[in-house]
Parts: sequence; C-alpha cells; structure tokens
Amino acid sequence: MRLRRAFLYAPADDLHKIEKACTLKADCICVDLEDAVSSLKKEEARLNAAHALGTFDFGKSERLVRINAPSTSFFMPDLRIVVDAIPDGIVIPKVEDAETLQYVDGFLEAFEGKKELPVGLIRLIAIIETASSFVNLKEICASTPRLSALVFGAEDLAVSLGARRSAAGQEVFYARSQLVLFAAAYGLDAIDLVCNNYRDAEVIRTEAAQGAQLGYCGKQVIHPNQIPIVQDAFSPTTEEMERARRIMEEYEQRMEDGKGALGMRGSLVDMPVYRQARQLLEKAQLIQSW
Repeated sequence: MRLRRAFLYAPADDLHKIEKACTLKADCICVDLEDAVSSLKKEEARLNAAHALGTFDFGKSERLVRINAPSTSFFMPDLRIVVDAIPDGIVIPKVEDAETLQYVDGFLEAFEGKKELPVGLIRLIAIIETASSFVNLKEICASTPRLSALVFGAEDLAVSLGARRSAAGQEVFYARSQLVLFAAAYGLDAIDLVCNNYRDAEVIRTEAAQGAQLGYCGKQVIHPNQIPIVQDAFSPTTEEMERARRIMEEYEQRMEDGKGALGMRGSLVDMPVYRQARQLLEKAQLIQSW
C-alpha cells in the first residue's frame, strides 16, 4: 500500500513552484509538462522537470512527472528526457488503449536494463479522460504490471462527451464510479477528479469526502490550500480507528471461540466488515509513519 491522498500538480516551467511543492508534504508531487505548460515552453519545461527530479529534495513525496499525450509531438521527447532522472512514476494523459501503455512499458524496461535498474522500478499512472478511454478501460487496466494507478480526468471527459459541467457533477458521475470499480478489480489505486475551486474550503472538503466514500484513495490537487483538506478527507478519523480496533478484536475473538458474525451497537459485523476495518487500520498505520 502506498499513500496517494493528495496528488499535487506543479507546473514544470516554474522551478520555484516545484521547489515549493517539495515543502508541502503532499503524498504525490506530479511535475506537469502537459496542461500547465504552453506549447512555447515545452522544451524548457522538460529540462526543468529533469533538473528538479534529479536535484530537489522531495522528501517522502512520490516523485511523478506528467508528460504530454501520446497523440502529440511532445510525447517522445518528454519521455526520453524525464526518464533519465528516474522518477518514481510517469503519468500519461489521455490513455485510450492498452497498446500505448505497453509501448511505454517496453521503453522503460529497455531503459532500466541499460541502467541496470530493477525491471518495473518506474511505475506508470494512466489518466482516463476520454470516451475511448472508458470503452477500453478493461484492456487498459490489464495492459502491464507496471501500471499502478488510474486518474479520473473529468474536465477532458466532459469535452469528449460534449457534456456541460456542473457543480453537482452528475454528468460525469457514471464514469467516476466506473473508474473506481475497474481500479479495485485490477488492484490499482484510483485518484479522483480535480476540484477547480481552490478558495472555498467547504466545496473542496465535500468533494473530497464524496471521492473517499466512492472508494478513491486520493484526489488531484492544483493549489497548496487544497492539500491539508484533501489529505484529511482521505485519512481515517480517530473515531473510525477506534471502532476498527474494536471490530478486529471482537471478531478475532469470536473466530477463536468458533463463533461467527456478531452484533456491535446494532450493526452486523461479519467478514467483509472485518476486512474493511483491517484495511482502515493498515492505512492509518501508513499515515502515522509518513
């Protein structure tokens, strides 16, 4: 298990912002070559990204870089430059088929072999954000063991669908649920949509809580103000941890006594509830060691 609660983007054309991001204690820092960078600054940005990954102290934050989409002329130059800095993972936007990830997997395997690195060291994270992405989601999830997470791109999906975005997000809710379902089925992390409102803490908190309830492990973040709110929303509360400990203790005791499910304060506790409690405590332990 790896913490990916706040998935923070930092524009690669601004070294100061990347350096500041390294001090914010976000679980993931994704140096962004795509949406945050104009076409005139792509070359400068990829050189900045390589420099930052090789020089800055990211602390315990996962070191990621989002390259440009496979359909663009920037894709291969981005990949060739940033891979030399050996990031923890490469984030690929607008993944629409398994072949794209398999190609990058082969490229990375050749690089790792050349550098005498463990095969699979550099992870892949796919942004799922077009209608074709969702149609091919099963094949994408099964494409390569190097794939470790799916990211939900709500804004680009709305463009792909011709949908009108709303605060409630009903127009992308089906896809939002589908992504977390497929991620769970294939053992992948699921990173929820961006909240473009970075000033209203209550809006951010509500949206993050919805994502956690759906089963997402974290959320994309575009502003430092969002980090503590999001990481708190995807962390177990003290009350949740205390209840999980009671469930585990009492259920394990009943198993030792040869008994089955039990009632606790009017609620049934059976194996699925026990497993959920164990998962929650495992995550809490990981957070405490961060």
